[in-house]
Amino acid sequence: ADVTAGSADAKKGKRAYNKCIACHALKAGNNKVGPSLHSIMGRKVASEPKFKYSKAMKNSGLTSDEETLRKYLKKPRAFLRGTRMSFAGIKKKKDMDNLIAYLKKVSN
Repeated sequence: ADVTAGSADAKKGKRAYNKCIACHALKAGNNKVGPSLHSIMGRKVASEPKFKYSKAMKNSGLTSDEETLRKYLKKPRAFLRGTRMSFAGIKKKKDMDNLIAYLKKVSN
């Protein structure tokens, strides 16, 4: 379900992204502990060159669309067993809405 423009705030999403910044950069090709999130929206999962993904991620066949990101980021290890992402997850719907709005904005 797509976020309506009025209900999500990309500026607040940038704050929510601070939970991601320790492991992920937004700059193309800048892989850290996790892969670059440059142009993440609509990108095939495990497609960042020069990043060593888990087998689970490589074999998932997923695309980083809004629906998939919402499920994954809520509880990564429950959604994709075998992922190496040790992030606990984003619990609050408002934080998730804002983060998705931010990722959409910076993905374009």
